[in-house]
Amino acid sequence: MDVTSVKGLLLAGGHGTRLRPLTYTGNKHMLPIANKPMLMYGFDQLRGAGVKEIGVILGPLQEGIVEALGDGSKFGVHITYLDQPDPKGIAHAVLISKKFLGDSSFIVHLGDNLLKDSIPEMADEFQSSGADATVVLSRVKDPSRFGVVQIEKGKIVKLVEKPKQFISDLALAGVYFFRPTIFPAIEKLKPSWRNELEITEAIQGLLDMGGRITYHEVSGWWKDTGRPEDILEANQLVLKDLKSSVKGKIEEEVPISGNVEVGEGTIVHRGSALRGPVVVGEYSEIGGGAYVGPYTSVGSHVKILGAEIENSIILDGTVVDCRERIVDSIIGKNSKIISDHTYRPSGRRFVVGESTFVSL
Repeated sequence: MDVTSVKGLLLAGGHGTRLRPLTYTGNKHMLPIANKPMLMYGFDQLRGAGVKEIGVILGPLQEGIVEALGDGSKFGVHITYLDQPDPKGIAHAVLISKKFLGDSSFIVHLGDNLLKDSIPEMADEFQSSGADATVVLSRVKDPSRFGVVQIEKGKIVKLVEKPKQFISDLALAGVYFFRPTIFPAIEKLKPSWRNELEITEAIQGLLDMGGRITYHEVSGWWKDTGRPEDILEANQLVLKDLKSSVKGKIEEEVPISGNVEVGEGTIVHRGSALRGPVVVGEYSEIGGGAYVGPYTSVGSHVKILGAEIENSIILDGTVVDCRERIVDSIIGKNSKIISDHTYRPSGRRFVVGESTFVSL
């Protein structure tokens, strides 16, 4: 079977409750990591695997997704949007996509998961393996937060969702490869204690029915971005691979270290400093005593004056004009953080929703 007959399923549903207030006004999958919407990382992996037909699962918060992806034609793919009004789990998302998927093999990619490993290579492996399913695994410090897999003699023997007792530290990273043989296993499922159809139980069911399931343990990193600290860590991981590129203007005498990307129309004024890895979007302004430090992503149409910012994500249209040190923060779109310039404490932390005003 050739890879072109593989379809893709990109999951962008759910409520994003753990990321409030950022998700009250928008979909968490559109939150930027290194100035690229989180969802686009999985989307680009699917495209890279040669997938031409992608189903995008939409939940109640759809802001920005359809606008960003359209019908897929500008990316050389065809997109079908599938509605999942209630977040009833990954297996439920697969089930409602049955008609779209038909009898194709398919890749399920969770929209809030980022993987360093190459999905295209795994897709080739899966297609030639003849297995009913391939799961992607990553070692984690806290297995009780994930679906985990027990392996004996190189074979998967058991899958458990959010285990109470330790059985393994190999978690299911949010990418799955399936053939249509998964559907009978999903159709037998009953909702779990959290009222979801669990994909872990479906794969266990497939295993119990004699299905062949292989696995791929990631060699790079994997990040499930459910919480603000996960998003900041994903931002760090992506920025580690940043290549320098300056399309805007950096005035003379601005000290720069590390890799820095500056978008078109952006001005970095004399008297400020950039310490990479840092990415700044388009038509932004960094000036007057500002220091933008390592692992920081600054969106477009942002103004930063006077502040020191480290390990943070500043979304589009925000103004930060204060003599403050801001660390480990996510500042929502079109927010303002302004201070009275008379005193200077040591380090502030924020997770600020959209269009917020903070006076210090």
